[in-house]
Amino acid sequence: MFLHLGGDVVVPKKDIIAILDYRTKLSPATREFLEISKDEGFIKKISQNDKDKAYIVTNKEIYISPISCVTLRKRSDAFLGE
Repeated sequence: MFLHLGGDVVVPKKDIIAILDYRTKLSPATREFLEISKDEGFIKKISQNDKDKAYIVTNKEIYISPISCVTLRKRSDAFLGE
């Protein structure tokens, strides 16, 4: 099954490692991880105009989504039978 992350971005649910609230960037360890990921070119920003609400870590990229992690979780749970 797939999960819509916002904009025109859809990823396979099996590729998702973590969905993190945007406020987790306040943690020093998370901030360092995100800085390294940005330097390496792994971050893909979906949101526009600083409407960032969640980080979605996949096995290939990290997406910054305008959709909250709670909403993404609900979307993911809607297809539990698959």
